[in-house]
Amino acid sequence: MKIQFLRRITLAVVLTAAIATAQTPDVVVVDASAPAHPFPHFWEQMFGSGRAVLTLRESYLRDMREVKQITDFRYVRFHAVFHDEFGIYDEDSQGAPVYNFSYLDQSYDGLLANGVRPFVELSFMPKKLAAKEILHAFWYKQNVSPPKDYAKWDDLIAQFAKHLIERYGIDEVSQWYFEVWNEPNLDFWAGEPKQATYWELYDHSARALKAVNPRLRVGGPSTAQAAWADAFIQHCSEKRVPVDFVSSHVYGNDKSEDIFGTHEDIPRDRMVCRAIKKVHDQIASSVMPTLPLIWSEFNASYKNEPEVTDAAYMGPWLADTLRQCDGLTEMMSYWTFSDVFEEQGVVKTPFYGGFGLIAAGGIPKPAFNTFKLLHELGDQRIELNSDSALLTRKKDGSLVLVLWNYAPPEKEGPARSVTVKFKGVRAKKALISTVDPKHGDVHPVYDKMGSPRYPRQAQIRELRKAAELGPPETRDLHRGELTVSLPSYGLALITLK
Repeated sequence: MKIQFLRRITLAVVLTAAIATAQTPDVVVVDASAPAHPFPHFWEQMFGSGRAVLTLRESYLRDMREVKQITDFRYVRFHAVFHDEFGIYDEDSQGAPVYNFSYLDQSYDGLLANGVRPFVELSFMPKKLAAKEILHAFWYKQNVSPPKDYAKWDDLIAQFAKHLIERYGIDEVSQWYFEVWNEPNLDFWAGEPKQATYWELYDHSARALKAVNPRLRVGGPSTAQAAWADAFIQHCSEKRVPVDFVSSHVYGNDKSEDIFGTHEDIPRDRMVCRAIKKVHDQIASSVMPTLPLIWSEFNASYKNEPEVTDAAYMGPWLADTLRQCDGLTEMMSYWTFSDVFEEQGVVKTPFYGGFGLIAAGGIPKPAFNTFKLLHELGDQRIELNSDSALLTRKKDGSLVLVLWNYAPPEKEGPARSVTVKFKGVRAKKALISTVDPKHGDVHPVYDKMGSPRYPRQAQIRELRKAAELGPPETRDLHRGELTVSLPSYGLALITLK
């Protein structure tokens, strides 16, 4: 009995200590006079989307306008502008090229009318120009073969560029980017050996573009898994091939073996920026150290994982990714802004782990609301001794702080209490906006209505309303301090007034 009594006492002491520890707030000290540096909004300048033909849909344009409204993004990237369904390339009975830019004009006119420029991915191979019929596994079956005739490929690139300049003017088109192909180190490119044949494709494409007008910007290698950048720069230098930027891709659940050649267990919230730093450093140590780095695809997952891309998890993941990637890249393109997207086929239900910020039916996800809040950050970043907070200053001098409570998607963590102590701040009030599983997350309402596979119009209206962020909470600062509670996967944006 005595032993059991002692065990109970010991357990009670341990539990009491654990509760006290859980309730003890973390402390973040905000010093308005701390050193600061420019903080351009590199995460919201460009977004990815599916493939070219989708740009002709009103649902695509509607989602684009909604994301433009909360981020003011400037560029959109999509695959397959040369897919046969877009109709640009054909050949007559004698094998001579026949061009048709009708759909292209409708697509680019629609983008530009909404204040978004194309980040042009030159892909994939038109059937009649392909050396072989090598179809990718995606639902829309793009041909990933090299061209049968590089003279005809050169002419396609030249006629494409000439048409764009004739329609939109060189002052406009020179502000676009032209990226050669997509992820040639994977099964999106069937040339063998992959790297050498991609160099050939790149060389022809870059020279054909520059021959039309040297002001056109071209780059690559547009690889997955942060690959080939150093070899690409060396090749362009040795062969005197034009290059204006370097691009690559990575996802949070990529493997260290594929990116670094190691067997490290790199967590999802560290992978993206470690990979970007790898390429950033390769550029810095190359013979072209000033080449801009454009990260033309990233996300927390390359799979369809509802607990990741559809969930409030994305708030802390995105915020911490911005914190880590600051200064490493000129632009990061989130893949994607919309679930008007068909790589795996026609969307079957609104929440399946799609990559988009907006689900089918125009229903915003927590990631959409996260981008909306992060847009409010200032353009000066102030030093802060925390790995779960980001402090910025806006042009009007006001401070904007973002706090988050990260946990991996497979294991929800405990709630977190944060006390912020402000130094050198005259503000008396704080406006607090939050995204977490109960705020800015449509799932509680969707689950309550039975998770319909095909929501009716009335249900869609209800879901869109449920996804809206409420007005910010106004709180007083007491003796220059503010305490905020964050549930697991919670993010809070605090603006001082």
